Amino acid sequence: MSSLEIRNRDRVIEELRIFLKKIMVEPEIIPHSVAVARELIDHDDADNLIAQRIADTTNVKIPAEHSDADKLFINLLKEVVKDEKALY
Repeated sequence: MSSLEIRNRDRVIEELRIFLKKIMVEPEIIPHSVAVARELIDHDDADNLIAQRIADTTNVKIPAEHSDADKLFINLLKEVVKDEKALY
């Protein structure tokens, strides 16, 4: 693993650590974020719409240029919603 890959991995881990801390302090972020994803998942620009709505309505700030951690969070939200739909 190159030093660049290690630095990138460490950056992503730190972003995820900060995010986990936020949701431990404000656990309502997760059900709210899932609800946002549920509402917007079928739109053409779903990733950006979900990110923007979450950033506008919670203390989770997702910039227009999504980091690897942001992308992971959005993809996990969409995966949860798809799994929900598969159950019904």
